[in-house]
Amino acid sequence: MADLLIELFSEEIPARMQAKASDDLKRLVTDGLVEAGLTYAAAQAFATPRRLTLAIEGLPKGSKPVREERKGPRTDAPEQALQGFLRSTGLTKDQLEARDDKKGQVWFAVIEKPGRDAADIVAEVLDNAIRNFPWPKSMRWGAGNLRWVRPLHSIIAILTENGEVSTVPLTVDGIVAGDTTEGHRFMGAGRFAVTSFEDYAAKLKRAHVILDPAERAEHIWHDATQAAFAQGLEVVEDKGLLAEVAGLVEWPVVLMGEIAEEFRALPPEVLQTSMKEHQKFFSVKDKSGRITHFITVANRETADHGATILAGNQKVLFARLSDAKFFWENDLRTIKAVGMTGMAEPLRDVTFHNKLGSQAKRIERIAALAREIAPVVGAKPDLAEEAARIAKADLASEMVYEFPELQGIMGRYYAQAAGHDDGVPEACRDHYSPLGPNDDVPTHPVSVAVALADKIDTLTGFWAIDEKPTGSKDPFALRRAALGVIRLVLENGVRWQLFEILFQKVAARIFYAHGLEIGLRQGIAKRALELSNVTDALKEHANLFFDKQSDDNLEKIRESASKDSLNKSIDLLAFLHDRLKVYLRDRGIRHDVIDACLAMPNADDLTLLVKRAEALQGFLDTDDGTNLLQGFKRAHNILKQAEEKDGVEYSFGPDPKLAETGEETALFKALDAAEARIAPAIEAEDFAAAMSAMAGLRAPIDSFFETVQVNSENQIVRRNRLNLLHRISAACLAVADLTKVEA
Repeated sequence: MADLLIELFSEEIPARMQAKASDDLKRLVTDGLVEAGLTYAAAQAFATPRRLTLAIEGLPKGSKPVREERKGPRTDAPEQALQGFLRSTGLTKDQLEARDDKKGQVWFAVIEKPGRDAADIVAEVLDNAIRNFPWPKSMRWGAGNLRWVRPLHSIIAILTENGEVSTVPLTVDGIVAGDTTEGHRFMGAGRFAVTSFEDYAAKLKRAHVILDPAERAEHIWHDATQAAFAQGLEVVEDKGLLAEVAGLVEWPVVLMGEIAEEFRALPPEVLQTSMKEHQKFFSVKDKSGRITHFITVANRETADHGATILAGNQKVLFARLSDAKFFWENDLRTIKAVGMTGMAEPLRDVTFHNKLGSQAKRIERIAALAREIAPVVGAKPDLAEEAARIAKADLASEMVYEFPELQGIMGRYYAQAAGHDDGVPEACRDHYSPLGPNDDVPTHPVSVAVALADKIDTLTGFWAIDEKPTGSKDPFALRRAALGVIRLVLENGVRWQLFEILFQKVAARIFYAHGLEIGLRQGIAKRALELSNVTDALKEHANLFFDKQSDDNLEKIRESASKDSLNKSIDLLAFLHDRLKVYLRDRGIRHDVIDACLAMPNADDLTLLVKRAEALQGFLDTDDGTNLLQGFKRAHNILKQAEEKDGVEYSFGPDPKLAETGEETALFKALDAAEARIAPAIEAEDFAAAMSAMAGLRAPIDSFFETVQVNSENQIVRRNRLNLLHRISAACLAVADLTKVEA
């Protein structure tokens, strides 16, 4: 068995591309080798700023001969079909064999491929990988046609077996593969030959190159934290920056510098962002949390131990932080002069979306919605509206213009400087949250109100103008907004029926798009509902809401509501339910359990829905739950079959007096006891108690089916027993739609 070493040595590869590039090299080469008949024992890929490396262990000397028989068209098939078969096999007609088949004679191709030497296969696979490498961006240089991320200088491609080294016969655009490479750009000592991966890695390290990016990152973090600890300081952790810096250097040298006192009063996020984005510096804080120092990582050792490098970095940093200080002070002067609302004034000229108006119009909508939501989440309406009106003011600040990633964060500082309190500054910071599945969710009532208003306005607005996510495309991050709504509601225990608010806002946006300023406070047109092409379960949500409206309000609703508004709001609720399914599946709740609960009334109350789903999942995970589900399905199926056969509905109360067996009588009594517990438990939203009551039906139902024949020859008894099955079905369906649960 031989080992293969590949190195593609070039000018500097952008740090953001290195990890994927090393994975792509490994995938392209190993897949190609396997397809060509070469197996391998192990493979590992590495990347530095100047090289991609792949080491493969356990390659055989060559591929084995292959004999393949391929069936073609019938011998009397059209000539066109035969020619297509010949092209696919690479054979001529006289090389085919005619064999008898079930439907006559058929052409067969016998394709024999001789074994090939491993070196030839590697050369072919590597050539294809280099020429078709999936760089996000690439360039062509010199007189050749090869495209690479940066000019490619040399290729190592060697096979090592029992200490013997052979070079793979490969030439790519004039670059001949060999066994030599270079070390560090500045500290290396010229080219050197290698004989194996172990020899290669050891010689690189002596030439001041750490090959493994994980080792470089670990080295940087260790030296940075030790340097900070020595002065009683702490490095602010940033895994993304650490990975990026590890991709910028081959021989990391950690240096720590001091931030001038005049900049330390800037918000720590400003310092951290400025240093990270502009100079790839790590922030270092003291025990009070102030950022006082920075860590930079050089790519070489120097005679003055980095003093010159550090001085140059500090000079550039001074200029950068001077700009940040200017932006900060200028924004504070603006706030002092005109307040946060004055700062937000330029947003009137900023278009949010050409069909949804300006940012200022959007802020007005969010403020009105936040006021409406406030009582639901326990916030004061005045504070929620106040926070919503200024939450996006920092978008017009000079600081956020320079550092867009600070939006929200700067809003908090500016709100505090403007004298706002009672949770308003925090709402300015938190209303974008959560941005991802692992982000913290705001818990302060004002923040929750504004965050929900912001996301619901986004969802309803884009739904109204038919800008929904399609496939993998989601340019307006609507899936993220939907997950944000779900997490805000669930993690804060918000009890809220979403359909009403979704319809209001979708309808308002549709009327706005038609140029009508109609303020829809509530309502759905029943006529529109009847015309709508939606599922029964979603119609139920609309009907429940419709039934709550007063007669006077219904007249107004009939005049203003539209079928389009209704269908889109129902579609948006279904979208939220789909995102909820994904969210709950990640937490161990089965999709069929979620579907069973979605079919129940008030499924637009997400907190209630999840509470029901968790209880049902827990119940079905028990033996009682599993067996009761089987009994329910048996009862439900027998009942449906009988109703379809007889053309009647067996839903009338069964008479216990007609019971002929003890098991039948016991089931009547068990149903009486269960129904007496289930109804009040459902009313009290105590789904665990309702499931417990259902569990009491397991044994009586099992005994009933073991001893009682439902389809008795006595039609009166048969009808009574079918009505009894309906009672079993109704008792179980009161808790969840168990027909949707997989057995």
